[in-house]
Amino acid sequence: VQLQASGGGLVQAGASLRLSCVASGRTFSPYTMGWFRQAPGKEKEFVASAARSGGSLYYADFADFVRGRFTIARDNAKNTVYLQMNSLKPEDTAVYYCAASEYRINPKLQSGYDYWGQGTLVTVSS
Repeated sequence: VQLQASGGGLVQAGASLRLSCVASGRTFSPYTMGWFRQAPGKEKEFVASAARSGGSLYYADFADFVRGRFTIARDNAKNTVYLQMNSLKPEDTAVYYCAASEYRINPKLQSGYDYWGQGTLVTVSS
């Protein structure tokens, strides 16, 4: 299983970006998909997650520092998760990683995820 994240870039404060993460490989139906980020000199931290809740529905969860600015969406048919980032701030600058698990896990804990993408860099200038 491979996760491919994309969509990062350099933007000004207040702008928006949409990150995408596609899971590919063997037949894979992740229960939980999440986004984490790691800023320079800081530890990796939880950003958002989307866990299956029946059919095409999913339960979304967010870190407090992005709640109201970021949204998350899943396309289960495409094994893809999107992170829409609005009203970006310089402190959002980080490498953003997507992660996936086939199981119902605590989405905020990195240790629960089995698969990780390579990361995509988001830089927000002031």
